[in-house]
Formats: sequence, structure tokens, C-alpha cells
Amino acid sequence: MLIIVMSSATQIFCGQLGNVQLAAASLGNNGIQVFAYGLMLGMGSAVETLCGQAYGAEKYEMLGVYLQRSTVLLMATGVPLAAMYAFSEPILLLLGQSPEIAGAAAEFAYGLIPQIFAYAANFPIQKFLQAQSIVAPSAYILTASMALHVAMSWVAVYRLGLGLLGASLTLSLTWWVLVAGQFAYIVLSPRCRETWTGFTWAAFADLAGFAKLSAASAVMLALEVWYFQVLILLAGMLPDPQIALDSLTVW
Repeated sequence: MLIIVMSSATQIFCGQLGNVQLAAASLGNNGIQVFAYGLMLGMGSAVETLCGQAYGAEKYEMLGVYLQRSTVLLMATGVPLAAMYAFSEPILLLLGQSPEIAGAAAEFAYGLIPQIFAYAANFPIQKFLQAQSIVAPSAYILTASMALHVAMSWVAVYRLGLGLLGASLTLSLTWWVLVAGQFAYIVLSPRCRETWTGFTWAAFADLAGFAKLSAASAVMLALEVWYFQVLILLAGMLPDPQIALDSLTVW
């Protein structure tokens, strides 16, 4: 829930810049970023199954291996996604979006490129912790990150005048703060002492088999997220895309 609030807060700050900027943030956040979010969340969910099995079988050291293996795979997946973000303007134009909004949405998307790789680290970490029934620390870290995000967004948009790019870069930075906080907990907490034994080359073993399992998880979960992306793209093709996209942002 707080993750949704964090993205919404970014769109609120962008809305203060003007209607075009709000529409661009809506298109960038929900029309572009949702694709990466759905894919990464789906692929990262494979860790939950494998870690749950390993934890139940008391093969605790395998949880850390699965965490690292998933992170390696998702980081590699992030490279073509970053290329898609980099060429988001011509892609949006090809999909029938308004040139003005497509250009502004592309600017917003450029700042979200670091967020892709934060997703790649966050979702495996999240599933790693959940498999051990460790939930509260992530919630506390997310709450603190949310407060920090609002403060940094205010500075970036109002004090520094960085506009759409500053707002999206701030969102990316917040995600990396979330990742760093959770990873620090894994390394330092005695609750993860048996499941995290450090970095290992075993993370690079059987990547092909792991990729197949991750792809299956992605298909099942990502489709649930992507349907909203289709609505956003359709809204951008209406006669008055600014009002249509702004309305979906409020909704």
C-alpha cells in the first residue's frame, strides 16, 4: 500500500508543475513503469516458492543462494527494460500518444531507469524475508523511506526546480534507500544469520532453469498489473489526453 502511496506522492508533486506534467507523470508512472514493475514482481516471486521450500527443508543456506540468483537474473532483465525507457518517446508516439505528453513522459521515464535495477534487488529481498515470516522490518523501512521520499521530492521539485526529471530521480533514489535498508537488515540481523552466509558464485549456477521458473511466475502475476497499463495507454489516445490522463491519476 505504501508503495502505491509513494508513486502517488510523486504524481502529486508533478501535478503542481502543470496539467501536462501531471499527465506525463501518469503516463510515465502507470503506462511505462508499470510494465517493468509487473515483470520484475512476477519474476521475483519465484524466490518465494524456492525459499519457502528450502526453509521448510531446513536448507537455510540455499535461501541466500536463491536471493542472489534471482537478483542476477533480474538485473540482466533490467538492461533491455532500461533501453525501452531510453527510447520511450518514439515508442509512445508509435502507440498513438500525444507528442507533447509523450516527450514529457519520456523525460520522466529517464529518471526512472535506476528504479528498474532497484526493483531487481528489492523483490528477491522482499520474498527472501517473507519466506522466513520476517515482515515487520520491511514495513518499518518502507514507512521511513516514504517519509524521506516526500521530503526529497519537495526539495527536488520546489527548492531545486528539477521538474519531472527531478521527481522521477527522487522516486528511484527512494527505492534504492528501501533496498539498502532491507539488505542492511539481512546482513546485520541475527534472524538471517543462517540464511545469509555471504556472496557466492553458486548464484550463477543453473540460471537457465531459474529463468524458466521466473518466466512462469511472471506470466501469472504480471498480467494482473499490466491491464491497468493498457487503460492508461488508451486514455492517452482520447481526444483530450491531458484531461483523460489527469483523471486516471486522481482515480
